[in-house]
Amino acid sequence: MTIRVLIADDQELVRTGLSMIVDAQPGIEVVGQAVDGTQAVALARSLRPDVCLFDIRMPDLDGIEATRMLAGPGVDDPMAVVVITTFDLDEYVFAALRAGAKGFLLKDAGPELLAQAIRAAANGDALIAPNVTVRLLEAFAGARPAAPPPQPVEPLTDREEQVLVKVAGGLSNGEIASELYITLSTVKTHIGSLMAKLGARNRVEIAIWAHQTGRMRTGPPSL
Repeated sequence: MTIRVLIADDQELVRTGLSMIVDAQPGIEVVGQAVDGTQAVALARSLRPDVCLFDIRMPDLDGIEATRMLAGPGVDDPMAVVVITTFDLDEYVFAALRAGAKGFLLKDAGPELLAQAIRAAANGDALIAPNVTVRLLEAFAGARPAAPPPQPVEPLTDREEQVLVKVAGGLSNGEIASELYITLSTVKTHIGSLMAKLGARNRVEIAIWAHQTGRMRTGPPSL
């Protein structure tokens, strides 16, 4: 089935460029464009696209608030939002991920990575630009959070701790399976368990929790 995408950016040249790139990808089409966050939310609610591609800095209502309104905690039927930005270390990106975004990309990510991010979001997964994943999470997870990170409802197993660190490092399921010498289905099982124990909705929130709790400094327990 064709993946339907809504694009929101206040710069016409950027909207046009993104639209041309997205429409050129097999199985993906742009169904709407918005010039600011308010229009983006209205169009998203009326068009119900499979994926929303939002700029962070927009007038009236920015991409963070638009993301929170469509995908944030408490939204009954959250949409898949991918945030795009010009900056690879931007506090607004972190805020957008916390608001429910499926991932983020830089605007110069290129057609292939953009298509991958859209397809991942449409499938309920998250993709963060590989060249900024670790740096972004380390930069902002190291800051004191507004509230202490939540504790897991059940203790994590040693293997879950290992998978947690790999996810936070930006590895794909296949890469995790290869490095830990386990099957792909086992990786998916561990990630599902992590999400349930941490109350996380996606890989992004798992990664943020790992950084905020110091897992990336101390590493997982050894088996």
